[in-house]
Amino acid sequence: MSSVVVVGSYNQDHVWVGDELPQPGATRSGRYLSGPGGKGFNQAVACARSGAATAFLVALGDDAAAQNARSLATGFGIDLVDEVHRDIATGSAGIFVDARGRNVIVIAPGANGALSPRFIDDEAARIRAARVLLAQLEVDRDAIVRALSIAREAGRRTVLNPAPADAPVDEALLELADLITPNETEFAALCLRILGEHVAGDAVAAMPSGELHALCRRLHRGSVVITLGSAGCFVSHADAAAFNDGAASYRIGAIKANAIDTTGAGDAFNGALAAELARDPAQPLAIALRYASAFAGLSTEQRGAALAMPTRAAAVARLPN
Repeated sequence: MSSVVVVGSYNQDHVWVGDELPQPGATRSGRYLSGPGGKGFNQAVACARSGAATAFLVALGDDAAAQNARSLATGFGIDLVDEVHRDIATGSAGIFVDARGRNVIVIAPGANGALSPRFIDDEAARIRAARVLLAQLEVDRDAIVRALSIAREAGRRTVLNPAPADAPVDEALLELADLITPNETEFAALCLRILGEHVAGDAVAAMPSGELHALCRRLHRGSVVITLGSAGCFVSHADAAAFNDGAASYRIGAIKANAIDTTGAGDAFNGALAAELARDPAQPLAIALRYASAFAGLSTEQRGAALAMPTRAAAVARLPN
């Protein structure tokens, strides 16, 4: 059986790479690439490349993109289990990347938005048998709630990446996660939506640790990892012992990387973290986070998202002694 079950999205990515991101009304020249994406698929690939036996629960259309998803999953060693919607296209995304590796993304959910709780119920045995359930919010919210509920009831570790930032999140959904992993933008959106607090996303990394910890404790009764890009990540626990840590809050620096494309860095981090938590449930979260940081850093040194995921061996080699 799988050690990690990922419930999430598959998108066929259409990528344009140029010197600068296009501004409104502007036309830019660039190179075109196409490949697999979607937060769910990216994270499943990161799990598998990190050595975890990985199952991926997903909704697809009845089209060439769906066939591509199945073929790629097989190549990565992922057990893809799909709910097929014959009247809805497989999800897609348009991605613009500049010379500094920054990106702008527009997503058409397609079949991802139709992933059903009934399908999740049909696959409940897979979820109960896994060590970790990892989910994001590019698919139907009710399906994610059902998956997290099944895992929680079975005593499995639940990880929620509350992305994208405009996804419908409330306290009831967060309650189902042992660990949430927002980036700065997503954290700011959660603070506004859940707490009514205005926090600037680009100011999160520089906030005093005590202030960040206090916000996290008001936001979520479990553990929070805020990913901060080149500034690493910030960790806040309600109960540090639940993740074998000794401190209630701390920061972990980023692993140095020569980034050329950050498109899938957050997904690389989440997938690698889930795999590491499944590999050794007794290790401190801090150790798993260092591995996930190295894995995510390496992923930015190649173009693309899913296809840019490194191997576990490469990520371990990047860790400082």
